[in-house]
Amino acid sequence: MKLILSLSSFMLIIGLSSPVYAGNKEAGRALVEKNNCNSCHGPDLKSPIAPAYPKLAGQHADYLFYALKAYQVNGPQVGRSNAIMAAQAKQFNVTQLKDMAAYIASLPGDLVIKK
Repeated sequence: MKLILSLSSFMLIIGLSSPVYAGNKEAGRALVEKNNCNSCHGPDLKSPIAPAYPKLAGQHADYLFYALKAYQVNGPQVGRSNAIMAAQAKQFNVTQLKDMAAYIASLPGDLVIKK
């Protein structure tokens, strides 16, 4: 019984810690293009049209996924509060968010980690 509980706990931990970027990049590309993400974030998703808009290309997939999920919540206490992004994010299901995150993360970007 202990072994079964240990294995179950291990599988749960593995499942919860698995990376989000396992999405379908081609499906993500189609969604990003269809929904005109480049109209604000730039044609390469790293040249936004205004300084207030973030660079997306090359960002970590798990960060992108959770940011999009937070826009779906759209509240200052638990989510992210931005009317444009909230309206954009609400239309997608979890699989689509993972697909978009995987695609955007695969793009070359100029985001760097400071050491």
